[in-house]
Amino acid sequence: MSYDRSAAPAPLSGLRLLPGETDTGKPCFLSTDDTGGPLSRLADDIEVSQLQDGADVLAGAKAVLGDRKAGEYALRRALRATTQVLGDVLRIADSRGARLPQGGDCP
Repeated sequence: MSYDRSAAPAPLSGLRLLPGETDTGKPCFLSTDDTGGPLSRLADDIEVSQLQDGADVLAGAKAVLGDRKAGEYALRRALRATTQVLGDVLRIADSRGARLPQGGDCP
């Protein structure tokens, strides 16, 4: 599955969009005010891992694009991996953006 930003509902106040989805492709949310709780920390760790995967896939895709001998299979595989991690990065951006202070809420 891949994250579809246009189809994902915006998280309601107090809900955190999690870095995974259900087996049917629906987004998962966490209801908590505790940003240091065990589930929040687990979600943070998964996001860090997904961002590292994104960096690794980007390096691999650049290598494939730089290889003039790369065939269709290698290009398709690199593009498939790139679209997957881009979806993860967009989900992380949406999740973190939704948790930013709004308007006059800044300290």
